Amino acid sequence: MLPLPRKFFVTSGKAVSKISDLNAFDEALLNAGIGEQNLVSVSSVLPIGVMQVRYRELPMGAITHCVLAQQRGGEGEMIAAGIAYGFRQDGLGGYVAEGHIHGTKEALKEVLEWKMGEMAKLRGVRFKSLNYKIEEVSIPMDHYGACLAALAFLI
Repeated sequence: MLPLPRKFFVTSGKAVSKISDLNAFDEALLNAGIGEQNLVSVSSVLPIGVMQVRYRELPMGAITHCVLAQQRGGEGEMIAAGIAYGFRQDGLGGYVAEGHIHGTKEALKEVLEWKMGEMAKLRGVRFKSLNYKIEEVSIPMDHYGACLAALAFLI
């Protein structure tokens, strides 16, 4: 049987850099507390019985499965990245949607709400409630920026 995640935590970070958007992204990962892990991107299904826990510090180099939203940008831009997640009313797990835009976190929250609504509609289910984790950055002149939000699984 394949291992199923039993727990997850949600985190986010943002940063700006004078060097590059990659350096800003690296610092944003460190600010989110997941910059020393090997991140493996997964899709958006929360298994039955999975529980949300507080942020957990993970060992350096740990293989960490996560749903990751990220946005990078340049000087003068407003960027946002985030996730929405919710559990089904019938108790059969839940789903995560990620998003990123050149815009505000308020605009991104609306997009994430639409995405979660479509996920529910396709499956013929309803959510108990929706939760959001969104970061935004207004990037100063002569800088690059990055922001991210992640839902990391613990097995």
